Amino acid sequence: MTWRLNEIKLGLDQDDAELPAVVARQLGLAPDRIHGLRVVRSAVDARRKPRIYRIFSVEFELPPGVYEALAPDLAKRLCAVVVEPVPSVRALQEAPRVVVVGMGPAGLFAAWHLSRCGVPVVLLERGRPVEERVRDVRRFWSQGLLDPESNVQFGEGGAGTFSDGKLTTRLNHPWIRLVLQTLVDMGAPAEILVQARPHVGTDRLRLVLLNLRRALQSLGVAVHFGARLSGLRTQDGRLCGAILGDGSEMSTEHLVLAPGHSARDTYRMLAQAEVAMEAKAFAMGVRIEHPTELINKIQYGLPHHPRLPSADYNLSWNDPESGRGIYSFCMCPGGEVITASSDPGRLVVNGMSYLSRAGQMSNSALVVSVGERDFPAPGPLGGLALQEELESRAFAAGGGGYHAPAQNLLGFLGRGGGPLRSTCRPGVREADLSRLLPDFITRGLRRALPVFERRMRGFITAEATLVGVETRTSAPVRILRGADGQSLSHSGLFPCGEGAGYAGGIMSAALDGLRAAESVMKQISDRRST
Repeated sequence: MTWRLNEIKLGLDQDDAELPAVVARQLGLAPDRIHGLRVVRSAVDARRKPRIYRIFSVEFELPPGVYEALAPDLAKRLCAVVVEPVPSVRALQEAPRVVVVGMGPAGLFAAWHLSRCGVPVVLLERGRPVEERVRDVRRFWSQGLLDPESNVQFGEGGAGTFSDGKLTTRLNHPWIRLVLQTLVDMGAPAEILVQARPHVGTDRLRLVLLNLRRALQSLGVAVHFGARLSGLRTQDGRLCGAILGDGSEMSTEHLVLAPGHSARDTYRMLAQAEVAMEAKAFAMGVRIEHPTELINKIQYGLPHHPRLPSADYNLSWNDPESGRGIYSFCMCPGGEVITASSDPGRLVVNGMSYLSRAGQMSNSALVVSVGERDFPAPGPLGGLALQEELESRAFAAGGGGYHAPAQNLLGFLGRGGGPLRSTCRPGVREADLSRLLPDFITRGLRRALPVFERRMRGFITAEATLVGVETRTSAPVRILRGADGQSLSHSGLFPCGEGAGYAGGIMSAALDGLRAAESVMKQISDRRST
């Protein structure tokens, strides 16, 4: 039987090769009684800095009778490993064609699961293949030339392609291991299978996407780039086809809709088609950049160590005065701030890291929750209108050319000032962010920052820069669906992923894509049985 032991500590001066001996010593066994030991989780414990520990969970086998002979206090530290169920791969003979819209994590994993089950899949992506998309984005960052159909938001891999590549999620789902293993099979580093906070990095994600596309095509998936969904064809309240941007139509009774959270024209098309939607709360604010070594010192008590990753942080505070949540989001250790626009004349920023996270600056969003009371227009698209209004103001404040408005942190707090130090591409322009942001965001950030300083001494510093604006933390819309995964208004339409309002990152979006695929196959099976 396989057993798991948690909370194994190693100091920074200890090598991983010492783990078997440490485990054997803790259990009072000879090392040769521990068979096949493998690490299944690793994390860093910096609560007593500068005494830093690496914490491991390990799995191993014991010879017959060894567990039964352990002292009760030792035996209770072990737990038997139970294999979690994963979505089964079963063949659906002569299944009808399914159209999947969007090549972000939700769409890719929906297409992957459907095709492995023998379902014919057509995968549509409005943007370009990742290798072409990278060139388009680099041109945007270097020259300020925006391609509205191939940018940080649109193209193979979705917005996550130009991000930190985080694979963390608050969900505790048995399919998480399946998603991680699939990514490893496609070229992600094997370490993500054990890291407490796994990430791939934007550079390695590009390789993963290329390999995943090839795998999908080998399963018979027809991949179409430059194919934007512009309308739905229905008959008697049931989906019967998809209309593309070039005017062509594609017949289907099953459409998995996995738009990105920036597919604003798609939201407007769905509203015109009277697809059931509602406005959704989200958050907006700025990016904050600090020197990586400064964050390391705050979190670890050390500027760097070869066995420690660049430090991250997670800050949150609920303002009792306004009732709003103010928090850090999508922290990118050793990363950079990027301009992530998809609309001409509008500016939005995001964070991005490479696999090594070796950059000299670390950044995170600092955002304030927004809801329908803040939206300039009623209805499901009210949050979208707020995003567009703020992004237009940010573009103007940056002086055009997609330079981002930025301000020294002390200047924003009215405590003097300092230099602008930012990684943001194509560049930043100094601006008074309090004149750009809505009053409730400015006030919320100014009230929260001293709280964050008390939790992370040194967080407020002249070395920090604020860059605006961060408006797309999540979708401003939820496309309503029922327990069967289908749209409440359009049978055969299966909205999923972050852009549909049901996920918040690469991992949760991939899981939702798998759920959508399962829902589609259940509908196909149910129709056959009637």
